[in-house]
Amino acid sequence: MTIDVIVPEAMRKAYDAFHYAPAVREAGLIFCSGVIGQGDSAEDEFRDVWEKIGLILAEAGADYADIVDTTIYMVDLAANAAAMAKVKDAFVQAPYPASTWIGVTGFVRPGARAEIKVTARVRP
Repeated sequence: MTIDVIVPEAMRKAYDAFHYAPAVREAGLIFCSGVIGQGDSAEDEFRDVWEKIGLILAEAGADYADIVDTTIYMVDLAANAAAMAKVKDAFVQAPYPASTWIGVTGFVRPGARAEIKVTARVRP
């Protein structure tokens, strides 16, 4: 069986260099890999993450309304949670997906504040 890999063109270099798919489609679901953003402020970085997630979902024929589950990993969770909630709410609207927020000590990209992993439904 071949995995249905989803790779937006803007993410092709990372797919080829680091050997991971931004997302895969299986059994009616889209499983997105963790996404890290960039930005000078927490809000800028978190907005960049959610925009990248939107790009991946669009490549799969879905959007934010199709998200059924989110896992948000954050350094200094207490300090960054309010900024994440504010930015997330600009992208993810009711009815809200399941969500888990986890505090961590760091990421593969030094200085990153968050990594977000989502699962979305495939539209019928």
